[in-house]
Amino acid sequence: MTMTDFGEILKNVGEFGRFQKSLVFMLCFLSFFNAFHMFGQLFMAISVPHHCNTSWILENSPNITEEDQLNLTIPRNEHGSYEKCVMYTPVDWDIESIQRYGLNDSEDCQNGWVYDTSQQKSTLVMEFNLVCHRKEETDISQAVYMSGLLIGSIIFGPLGDRLGRRPVILLSMLLMFSFGMGAAFVTNFYVYTALRCVVGIAMSGVLINNLVLVAEWVGSSHRAYATITGHVCFAIGQMGLAGISYAIRNWRLLQIACSAPTGLLFFYIWVLPESPRWLLTKGKNEKAKTLLQKAATFNRQTIPEELLSQLQEEKQTKSGSMVDLFRVPSLRKVTLVMSFVWFVNSLVYYGLSLNVGSFGLDIYLTQLIFGAVEIPARLGSMFIVQILGRKLSQSLCLLLGGTVCLIITAIPRTLPVVITVLAVIGKFAIAASFSICYIYAAELFPTIIRSDNFPKEQLMDENHGDEEMDPSQQQKRTRL
Repeated sequence: MTMTDFGEILKNVGEFGRFQKSLVFMLCFLSFFNAFHMFGQLFMAISVPHHCNTSWILENSPNITEEDQLNLTIPRNEHGSYEKCVMYTPVDWDIESIQRYGLNDSEDCQNGWVYDTSQQKSTLVMEFNLVCHRKEETDISQAVYMSGLLIGSIIFGPLGDRLGRRPVILLSMLLMFSFGMGAAFVTNFYVYTALRCVVGIAMSGVLINNLVLVAEWVGSSHRAYATITGHVCFAIGQMGLAGISYAIRNWRLLQIACSAPTGLLFFYIWVLPESPRWLLTKGKNEKAKTLLQKAATFNRQTIPEELLSQLQEEKQTKSGSMVDLFRVPSLRKVTLVMSFVWFVNSLVYYGLSLNVGSFGLDIYLTQLIFGAVEIPARLGSMFIVQILGRKLSQSLCLLLGGTVCLIITAIPRTLPVVITVLAVIGKFAIAASFSICYIYAAELFPTIIRSDNFPKEQLMDENHGDEEMDPSQQQKRTRL
């Protein structure tokens, strides 16, 4: 029996029985909590009104009102509001002289800042003074986190092939929990950023191996539905984040609230199954047989003994590398095109998602709407591809998302409702495009590809077989 015959065994086990549904259900919890880690910093680093600390004037006049203090020590900008990063240079005058002659010389804030805590009790910006010349550091921190996702994909993709999907998922969960909780107790912003980077690395381990584990347990006809279910749970997690962050206005408590739930899933150590496909590629046929029998029993199915006996003949495939994708002309074309599509999807999706506070409306309401709009977008993508096909669906969603984003740049900032509505339309389009991309890419590449454990010969043979199909067969294969 070859690996391409595994689908026959899976049909006898049950392609999407109770066992697979339970697996998808378990992994949906991770998808839900992943949204907390992904977007939690947006609410921990909310910018609040602030101005320079000018308590020096209180030494001369301790009874001066706050309004008079600001009028005498903080210059106003061209819009008539107080400057956030500039103060009048302190002088050794009495209060009467200051009121009579006023102050003219100004300088940058010297003694810290005073923050408005009426809405936010504590934020990263307030605690680490990420304002004025340091205001870009919150964006840099988020960029470092996203870099962690890239590093994690490079590390945990091949590691999943080497060690197995299950141990890498469990290890990633442990890292997300421990380093996420650790970030809530740091006293240095750069340490916080470093810990968040590790969380991003671990997040990739969960995302990649979750997807692969589901794909290797679920039959091809149900794979898209299982994947979209995880996407919907991620969207619901975004809505949950809006509620939690609205209730918790202290960044340390919010960081704990975002990280602790992952620790509640520690029981996955006993219930999360390994991929039988991976076990077979590693020559662990007995473990694969036991696991398949367990799944079949749970699904109330029976595997014929002759099929199980053929598992003994499974040979371990030679490992390859991602370079093999570029050695076959047709695969090279698919890889380059889909890589660009994935890049565009990620750029627009996270560009909108990470700027929920920039559209002019309440950030919590915008986050709630952004999460809610993804649910019909994700679910609708399954029906769109059936009606219009993969290629046209992908193109139209990308076109709509890109067009809306371009229109937003031309809308005046004085129309926040219009900007938010357009952003929601863009989020809908790009979320649908993202889900279609998962479905499309999985069907374009040969089925033996998972992360990087595939032989070049099999790539060429399977791809050659696709090229020699008659048009009716090719059309049938590209449908759900």
